[in-house]
Amino acid sequence: MVGAGVLGLPYAMASLGWGPGVVILILSWVITLYTLWQMIEMHEMVPGKRFDRYHELGQQAFGEKLGLWIVVPQQLIVEVGVDILYMVTGGTSLKNIHDLACKKNCKSIKTTYFIMIFASVHFVISHLPNFNSITGISLAAAVMSLSYSTIAWTASVHKGVQQGVDYSYKGSTTTGKVLDFFNALGTVAFAFAGHNVVLEIQATIPSTPEKPSKGPMWKGAVVGYIIVALCYFPVALIGYYVFGNNVDSNILTSLQKPEGLIIAANAFVIIHVIGSYQIYAMPVFDMIESVLVKKMHFRPTRILRFTTRTVYVAFTMFVAITFPFFSGLLGFFGGFAFAPTTYFIPCIMWLAVYKPKMFSLSWCTNWICIILGFVLMILGPIGGLRAIIIEAKTYKFYS
Repeated sequence: MVGAGVLGLPYAMASLGWGPGVVILILSWVITLYTLWQMIEMHEMVPGKRFDRYHELGQQAFGEKLGLWIVVPQQLIVEVGVDILYMVTGGTSLKNIHDLACKKNCKSIKTTYFIMIFASVHFVISHLPNFNSITGISLAAAVMSLSYSTIAWTASVHKGVQQGVDYSYKGSTTTGKVLDFFNALGTVAFAFAGHNVVLEIQATIPSTPEKPSKGPMWKGAVVGYIIVALCYFPVALIGYYVFGNNVDSNILTSLQKPEGLIIAANAFVIIHVIGSYQIYAMPVFDMIESVLVKKMHFRPTRILRFTTRTVYVAFTMFVAITFPFFSGLLGFFGGFAFAPTTYFIPCIMWLAVYKPKMFSLSWCTNWICIILGFVLMILGPIGGLRAIIIEAKTYKFYS
C-alpha cells in the first residue's frame, strides 16, 4: 500500500495549501478505506463463491462482457502506468545517490542512463515464473517503503524550517495555480492505490461459513491503513512545513543532509520499486501470455515468455526515458487510472449489486464517493498533462 507516491505528497501540499491539502488527504484516506471495506465485503457476497480478481467482481456487478470491458482496461492502465513511474523513480533515486556520494571531480550523468541501469535489473528478474517466486523481493520492498517514509519526515525535522519559507501557491498566474491544484489532486490519488490487488490477497485467506475471510482481511486492512496514515501524513505535512513551496517533486531530492541517511533512503526506494515493479508487472505478463496462447495460438514456450517479458520491460523503460517527469506522471496516472479503481468503481458495484434504498445513508455515501472520484478522474489528468508539457519544454529528449 505504501508506495513511491508518498514522496510526492509534500509537493502536492505546496499546490493545495494547508487547508485544502489537509482536507483532501483526510478525505482520500477515509474514502479509500470505505471502498476497500466494500471490496472485502463483496469478495464472498455469493454463498459458496469467491471473487478472487477485480474483473470477476466487475463481471458479477455489470455482466460477463461489460464487466471485463469496464475493469480490465483500467487495471492495465494502472499496472503499466505504475511500472513506467517506478522506472522513473528508480532512475531518479540512483541519480540522487550518485550526486550525493560523488560531489568532487565527478561528471554529471543524465537521468536517462540511470533509468537504463535500473531497467537492466528487470530484464533479469522479470523472467521469474510467478508471484510466489518474488515473495522475498516483495517482503524487502514492504520493509523499505516504511523505512524511507520514516527517513523522509525525520530528516525533514532534523533539517528544520528553511529560512524564508513560503507557504503561498507556487504558480504565478491564476490559471497556473488552478492547474497545479488539479495535478496535486492526481498525486494524492496515486498515493492511495492498494485496491488493485486486494481481492488476490483476500483469496489467500482460508474461509468457512462460520469464519469468513472478510473478518481477518478487514482487521489486516485497518492495521494497514493505520500504517499508511503514520507514513503519509508526517511526510506530507512535515515536508511541506519545512520546505514550503520550494519543496522538490520528490522530497528526497530536497533533502541533501545528513548525507549517509539520505543515500540510505534512496537505496531503500530503489529496493522497494524493484519489488513493486514486479508486483504490478506479473498480472500484465499473465494477461499478455494468456492472449498470445489462447487467442493467437502461440505455443507456450520459454522463448515466448522471454520475448514478451523483455519487450514489456523495454517498453516501460523507453516511455520512462521519454517522459522522466515524476510530478506530472504522478498527477496524470493518479487521476486517469487510480481514481476509478480506488475511489468510485467499488461504489458503483455496490449500488449495482445491493441496490440500497434511494436517499438512504448507503445510497448517499456511495453517490458522494462516485461524484468526488469522477471529478478527480477528470481534473487530475488535466493537471498532470500540463505539468508534463511544461517540463518537456526545457527537456532535451534522448540527449
